[in-house]
Amino acid sequence: MTKRAIIIEDEKLARDLVKNYLLTHNDIELIGEFSDGFSGLKAINELNPDLVFLDVQMPKLTGLELLELVEDAPHIIFTTAYDEFAIKAFDLNAVDYLLKPFSQERFDKALAKVSQKENNNSLESISQLKTHVSENTSIDRVVVKSNNNIHVIPLNEIVYIESEDDYVMIHTAAAKHLKHQTMKFYEEHLDASKFIRIHRSYIVNISEIKKIEKFGKDTYQVMLKSDVSLKVSRSRYQELKSILGI
Repeated sequence: MTKRAIIIEDEKLARDLVKNYLLTHNDIELIGEFSDGFSGLKAINELNPDLVFLDVQMPKLTGLELLELVEDAPHIIFTTAYDEFAIKAFDLNAVDYLLKPFSQERFDKALAKVSQKENNNSLESISQLKTHVSENTSIDRVVVKSNNNIHVIPLNEIVYIESEDDYVMIHTAAAKHLKHQTMKFYEEHLDASKFIRIHRSYIVNISEIKKIEKFGKDTYQVMLKSDVSLKVSRSRYQELKSILGI
């Protein structure tokens, strides 16, 4: 059966290399190539390819951020210039990675791995892949999909993050965005010198805190510069005081 493939890669030479290597694979039809993550994401949703060659490092929207926005993902083969330590995140025996510059032999091996996993019906789910990659990836921004729009939010624009069951609400000064992610993820991946979890329901940008005030007997809340008040749990109170130098 013929597989329909697309390339998402910002470097023309890298795209041309993949296209050249694909010439020896009559069972793969290249249906598109895209030079940035935004157009690539649109192509995945509209063209529904079976296979995607995805660059990791791209401006505006990285391959990992793109992956986070895909719901029903095709087979993904990463192309990356990451060092060996970071590459371990992708060595899942489910999808594959190609370390630039890669040979025809290595390329063929990646395609064989995809075919093998198809036949064994054991391709890892996209959620497992996201989790595995996230364990080795720090973040410097948050990407949120809302309707047909994609919002890239720099961390310094986040005022606080609020738990919403299986989602989080990202609050900025201008808007709020719902994202399917856990509070634990942000607690582990945000810079601890800039963000602090003050309650099971809240992670706060430290620079947005105006003051701590007593809310009741042995209970406290933070007042943000936006005049929003958020409850502080007893277990987090001393840590918060220490960070603020109180």
